[in-house]
Amino acid sequence: MAFSNLQPTIHEMRAPGTIPNCPPGLEYLSQINQLLVCQRFDLLEVLSCFETSKKYEVMNNQGQRIYFAEDRSNCFLRYLCGPSRSFTITIYDNIGRDVITVHKALRCSCCWRNCYLQKLKVEAPPGEKIGYVYQYFHPFWPMFKIKNANKEDIMKIKGPCVVSSCLKALNFNLLSLDEEIVIGKISNTWAGFIRELSTNADKFGVQFPLDLDVKIKALMLGASFLIDYMYFELWS
Repeated sequence: MAFSNLQPTIHEMRAPGTIPNCPPGLEYLSQINQLLVCQRFDLLEVLSCFETSKKYEVMNNQGQRIYFAEDRSNCFLRYLCGPSRSFTITIYDNIGRDVITVHKALRCSCCWRNCYLQKLKVEAPPGEKIGYVYQYFHPFWPMFKIKNANKEDIMKIKGPCVVSSCLKALNFNLLSLDEEIVIGKISNTWAGFIRELSTNADKFGVQFPLDLDVKIKALMLGASFLIDYMYFELWS
């Protein structure tokens, strides 16, 4: 992994101590209730108009970097298939360890048939499944289910009825299974530090309770990349 072209303008979050029964590298998530994700650009790729990979920095709300993320999906599929493309995003901690891997298979973006609904698998550490994110059909809202490693439903994500560039904010709420309680959200706008970042960068935020299980926080981070590719990128 090489991130030498990322600008060293953001401080790193100090590594926490070991936590029992916590996948290595997810200890950072036990201390935060927000994640800010910002894409970083390689100057040579911008000048050549050829993007070899998509690189991101994952930060807390103080602007301290927690993770790097890299999508090394095939650039041809990226432009040809858009949000339907397959991808594997590898997330690294500040010392370069692979801590989370997010996998998505190539699937049509049409949601009118179950065979075309988007599915995501999240591993932490790589090779150890911690859960899944499944899109499911709803006639009015973008809907997803968060599942544990046994594919049991644990939470839902519900998007806005209208997904449009006319809306300044797109919020996808993390809900209890009965949809009665709002637990967190994934949003394409964020107050505070993220406003200081480049307005040209792809950026989005994730919010959740501080005491939420770190595995569910990692699943929400994975879901945020899927939602970004399916909705935020299209309407930014």
